[in-house]
Amino acid sequence: MTTAIEPFSYWRLWRGVPRELLFLLISYPLALTAFVATVTLVSSGLGTLITFFIGVVLLIAALYVSRAFGWLELTLLEWIGREPIERPDFSQVQPGFWGWLKSMFANGHYWLYLLWAMVVNFAVSLITWTLTVVAASVVVNGFSYWIWGNNANVRVSDNEWNISQAFGLAPASAPDSELFVIDSILYFVLGIVFLAMLPFITRGFTQFHHLVARALLGAFRSEALRQRVGALTAAGVAASSAEGHSLRRLERDIHDGPQQRLVRLQMDLAAADRQLDNDPVKARALIAEAMEQSKEALEELRSLSRGFAPPILLDRGLIAALESAAVRSTVATRVIDETSGFEIPQELERNAYFVASEALANAAKHAAATSIDVVVRHAHGELIVAVTDDGVGGAEIAAGHGLDGLEQRVRGFGGTLELSSPAGGPTVVSAHFPVTVDATTGS
Repeated sequence: MTTAIEPFSYWRLWRGVPRELLFLLISYPLALTAFVATVTLVSSGLGTLITFFIGVVLLIAALYVSRAFGWLELTLLEWIGREPIERPDFSQVQPGFWGWLKSMFANGHYWLYLLWAMVVNFAVSLITWTLTVVAASVVVNGFSYWIWGNNANVRVSDNEWNISQAFGLAPASAPDSELFVIDSILYFVLGIVFLAMLPFITRGFTQFHHLVARALLGAFRSEALRQRVGALTAAGVAASSAEGHSLRRLERDIHDGPQQRLVRLQMDLAAADRQLDNDPVKARALIAEAMEQSKEALEELRSLSRGFAPPILLDRGLIAALESAAVRSTVATRVIDETSGFEIPQELERNAYFVASEALANAAKHAAATSIDVVVRHAHGELIVAVTDDGVGGAEIAAGHGLDGLEQRVRGFGGTLELSSPAGGPTVVSAHFPVTVDATTGS
């Protein structure tokens, strides 16, 4: 098994050689430019610091120049196929000029970028560029020596150094023609050896650049942790807000619907009780009306419960629940299942159903649509629920409205809600829910 994989891996390395070789050849000219620019700016800035304004401006310019060259290095490393390095966040600054100035000089990333541009990258690029040029020269020389090596205009003198004599493969008294043949063979062998090593040389040197860039140009791990904590906090706030919005809506719907009907039911039953002895016919009419009120209240309660977790969702899953919602919709609705048999976690099903049914209800009420498609698919570690209608379009996410509540609910689950609704339609509401290892186990 190992013998079958190694040749494949080697030839796969060769696919990256052109870009890696170009990167290594231009790395030193770029590093030299960055070195000269930053050293000039820093030395001039320190020399004129007594004037404060000019000195500070030159130091700021040095920081910005080093940052630009650092970002160029990260971009080139991604271009040649190295793993992307997370860039630092330079956008967080304090308000006002002095706040911005303080934020810049207190940001450790700027000084690491400057160190990289003035010292580290110059030294690293000089070494890797020199060795790359030597390796490439040996390859070119090995395959071309037989063309130009015997040219009298190229040879310095009859007593010049020969590689064949250096290795003891030809006597000093050997004729030039014999030396040329042996030299050509040796150079050719060296050319083949260095050509075979070229993918390892370019990969190793570019990987070295990548390690240096990760250490000096990448974001700190603490920053990633801080961003993660911030995202989780925002998701928690969004989830809490969405839950509060849902509870307020449920309270309003219960108050405006079943509660009013139950109050009316109580009044009808009390009136029927009073009329039972004096006017049985009127009492029976009131009881019949009360029974109708109870049926309507029950139906409204069932309708409200379907908006959260209908029994069919728990029994048969998301697709079946959405198909049931599509049958009840006043607009012709089609449910398309593209999950390829993926088992959706229960909590994810509940949130996905809520978002889809709410978007479906919004389209039926406000979009003047004649058809709606609900597509559910699983791709790239996400469960995606997209509701598309052929209505008038022009929908937007406004604070306090339905789509805003949906966005907060999706964000609370760590996902994103996307809306596309140009004037004239169609409107597409897409909810992207991340499916983690924990989510797939239902925990």
